[in-house]
Amino acid sequence: MKQEESFSKIHDSAPLSFGEGLGERNELYPIFLKVHQLNVLIVGGGNVGLEKLSFLLKSSPKAIVEVVAPRFLPELVDLVHQHDSVKLTMKKFRKRMLKKRHLVIACTDDLEVNKKIYNLSRERYLLCNIADTPQLCDYYLGGIVTKGNVKIAISTNGKSPTTAKRLRQFFEEVIPDDINKMVENLNEYRKTLKGNFEEKVEKMNKITETLKNI
Repeated sequence: MKQEESFSKIHDSAPLSFGEGLGERNELYPIFLKVHQLNVLIVGGGNVGLEKLSFLLKSSPKAIVEVVAPRFLPELVDLVHQHDSVKLTMKKFRKRMLKKRHLVIACTDDLEVNKKIYNLSRERYLLCNIADTPQLCDYYLGGIVTKGNVKIAISTNGKSPTTAKRLRQFFEEVIPDDINKMVENLNEYRKTLKGNFEEKVEKMNKITETLKNI
């Protein structure tokens, strides 16, 4: 009942017209990136830059990131000092800074600069996210729920970050904290299974069948 009430509050808080969005579909493909093995560039040292970096480090504390800007918020500097894998570069953006990158996030207060970064990134086949500009994003930074080894990513197709936030809060509340122990136990059990791949999958499906009723 508690779960139903929680979700009802989320649903009721969003004033949508009946039928709105029907027929639409989120066609984004979710992946989980090992950003501690990649090279991420964030251009922008203001509030949005701080938000993007905080979001990234909350999920991946060892992410390899360089933040470039002529100046930085003190809060952003403090955050960087807590993570050895993050570097600050107090300079204006130059296209050479895109060299050897995997992901780019542009969040300056100048839309023309952001567009330039996006176009330069596309020329180099780099995945780029332009803050608050969905049409200039190759990917979105959605809501994330983490419980040990369990991680759930939430996307609203870039249309409502607030909805993603509320859904994240909902799942954080209803998913039990001890789910990580269950995952670890199942992993150990999986290692003891004999037979071919299909047989192992069938056995794991049977033992986890009751999870649908949680």
